[in-house]
Amino acid sequence: MSIPSLSHNDELLALQNVLASQSLISLFVEDANRTEDYSCEASGLYLDYSKNRVNSRAMALLFNAAREKNLEQKIQALLGGEAINYTEKRPALHTALRGASNTPADKKALVDDVHVKMAEFVDSIHSCRWRGSTGKTITDIVNIGIGGSDLGPLMVTEALKPYQQKNIRCHFVSNVDAADLLSILANTNPESTLFVVASKTFTTLETLTNATTARDWLTRALGADVDVSKHFVATTSNVENAVKFGIDARNVFPMWDWVGGRYSLWSSIGLPIALGLGMENFKALLAGAAEMDNHFSEQPLEKNMPVILALLGVWYTNYWEADTHAIIPYAHDLRLFPKYLQQLDMESNGKSAAHKGQVKQATGPIIWGEAGTNGQHSFHQLLHQGTRLVPVDFIAPLKAHHEHNDHQTHLFANCLSQSYALMVGKTLEQAKQEFIDIGYSDEESEQLAHHKVMEGNRPTNTILMDQLTPKNLGALIALYEHKVFVQSVIWDINPFDQWGVELGKKISTLISGVINNEIDGSTFDASTQSLIKRYQNSLKLDDL
Repeated sequence: MSIPSLSHNDELLALQNVLASQSLISLFVEDANRTEDYSCEASGLYLDYSKNRVNSRAMALLFNAAREKNLEQKIQALLGGEAINYTEKRPALHTALRGASNTPADKKALVDDVHVKMAEFVDSIHSCRWRGSTGKTITDIVNIGIGGSDLGPLMVTEALKPYQQKNIRCHFVSNVDAADLLSILANTNPESTLFVVASKTFTTLETLTNATTARDWLTRALGADVDVSKHFVATTSNVENAVKFGIDARNVFPMWDWVGGRYSLWSSIGLPIALGLGMENFKALLAGAAEMDNHFSEQPLEKNMPVILALLGVWYTNYWEADTHAIIPYAHDLRLFPKYLQQLDMESNGKSAAHKGQVKQATGPIIWGEAGTNGQHSFHQLLHQGTRLVPVDFIAPLKAHHEHNDHQTHLFANCLSQSYALMVGKTLEQAKQEFIDIGYSDEESEQLAHHKVMEGNRPTNTILMDQLTPKNLGALIALYEHKVFVQSVIWDINPFDQWGVELGKKISTLISGVINNEIDGSTFDASTQSLIKRYQNSLKLDDL
């Protein structure tokens, strides 16, 4: 179960067999213009995909496959607001949040209204007009959410630290493990702390548990009669529940069901981004994404950056049996980007259900990674000498936000050295000579040389930007959003639902009820019942 249903499968399989026996270096020798032919630019980003195990015929067949799946029409359906999330009977219009050129007028009006409301609120915080219940200005923003209501704003806020507003500190709480929240509360002042409760339904267990604990912390510190509404705002579609919690209806920022959680940082879920970085920088983030939206909509497939990345991913997942894909940003501020992409990609395309029936090919590779150069001293060993083929995306800004150019030069050199080393590898003769050069005998060198051999020919993409700015980051995020969508079209799956997430959440509620002796747990298996009993016994011991 690895090959998608495409008319050119036989030729693609034959090409894979040919390319598997051909070195990447030889492809550069055959084509003096390979770097130029296998690169493109869009929205402040430069993609070099020349170090991939493809030739012009393989790429042409992959583009044909995309057309065979009506990709061009489906891109317009996505951006035009058609109900492409067919299992939930609604559109997936995250592009409307950043004003893509073909945004439906009704959605644009809703988004514009929210942006005005966000701008007014952000200004009231930054100008110190909004104050806590005791009159203190707000210095700490604590976002309470989980999944898309946490990962996006957290990643962006960390990535754009150089743009952080003075006198505002942003914190993010997602884990229902109280240690997450308590570690933040221990270092904040309740008089000057604002909580942003982010939950589309305002029923998410983890989020409401953390929000309730935060409210209790506030009332213990400032008194039971404290004006909670001065310290809590919400981003949600459920105004009624937010008001019951103690949040003023005027301080509820709306969301809509046509925006999925993992695509929601562009919405009011991005409020902590605007609070932490300023509304102008939030708008620049949106502008960069909108530019990538327009590129995705307007450019032919052969020059379309998200399409190229997506088809390369399909090539390796389905024709080379690559189960994973590594994302390695050579920028400390982008260290959370791989984690963010895990949700974006794996929650979207980690599916076995096709539009009709079950899929007949592998989908959704495992996404993982770490900031360079840290990864070079851990998992890069597997990339270079492991038995698995792992395609890699290297991401690097050319300029840093600091003046230590020697650091930046070393960082960028390491980025290029890794992609080069993964391509060229090391031969047996080279390895043998290295042992001889450090004093090993010919016999010892002969025996040990294979331990240093690296076969090379490991595929990589390199994505560059001039500097990590709000605009360029917006374009980078949108690039991967659209890559994921293109792959879902090839695999004939719906990337916008997440039923696998829902099942565990429902069962968790049942198990909590069993633990609290509210419901009967006899329907659970013996293992689960035994584990529940162990937890209940631990609670009894605590009461002694």
